[in-house]
Amino acid sequence: MVQYHDTEWGVPKHDDGRLFESLVLDGAQAGLSWTTILKKRENYRRAFDGFDPELVRQKIASAIGNARAIAPVQREFGSFAAYLWGFVGGEPIKNAWESLEQIPAKTKESGAMSKDLRKRGFNFVGPTICYAFMQAEGMVNDHLVDCYRYDQV
Repeated sequence: MVQYHDTEWGVPKHDDGRLFESLVLDGAQAGLSWTTILKKRENYRRAFDGFDPELVRQKIASAIGNARAIAPVQREFGSFAAYLWGFVGGEPIKNAWESLEQIPAKTKESGAMSKDLRKRGFNFVGPTICYAFMQAEGMVNDHLVDCYRYDQV
């Protein structure tokens, strides 16, 4: 978890494949610990053909549906990343939390993302999953202000 925190969590990502990977993993995480998902991430990568939306195997219906829903979004917005980053105005939201208790489980932005993703045929993308996704992908900086990574990302 320390390595994940220090090298990945909260770092802005703009690669469609990495963003899709994170969205699928966040959906799979529902009801499980993130540590469990990270330990299984390499297996997920193999099962999902490196999270290339065009190669997702037909094993998991929600991932297939989400993969199919990406193409129209890419056509409309130019990329999945451009679409997703539109929910935060193209720049990370920089919060200034002093304690973990201050960090919300969802926000108006994650609610808007969830609603629009669902409208476009995505599933397992509730507001809480979307906010966890936004945090992990650097769309929102929820490192605590006393965390050394806060100013780095």
